[in-house]
Amino acid sequence: MACRTAFIIAISAALLIAPSAFAQGASDPTGVWQTQAGDARVKVSKCGGGLCGTIVGLKEPIDPATGKPQVDDKNPNPALKRRPMIGLPLFSGMQPVAANKWSGQIYNADDGGTYASSVSVAGPDTLRVEGCVGAICGGENWTRVGR
Repeated sequence: MACRTAFIIAISAALLIAPSAFAQGASDPTGVWQTQAGDARVKVSKCGGGLCGTIVGLKEPIDPATGKPQVDDKNPNPALKRRPMIGLPLFSGMQPVAANKWSGQIYNADDGGTYASSVSVAGPDTLRVEGCVGAICGGENWTRVGR
């Protein structure tokens, strides 16, 4: 009888702990995320009390036209046009604004622009990334591919 009682207590404790452990994992934005289009992987990490996001992988890391690694050639700053895409910082000033939500700016390497943005954890393996240009806003869901 004592073994059965100990077993029930152990199971009950595990059931009480499991939801909080899941909630912590679900709200953790850090890790490696694949963009919705699957063309890039971004490592999100904690920095400066907020979040940083850096490109760590590309679907096509080599530019087919040049045969060399992809560079930030859409950047309006001539001094930055030759920096490699892998290692490129995407998020800046991403600070917490609500539970599971951070706001700041995001760099769009497709057009060289920096936009108001927010990221929020939408599930254990989903990061919602949104950005606005003036009154026009859009977003996409990124999928966790690593911790």
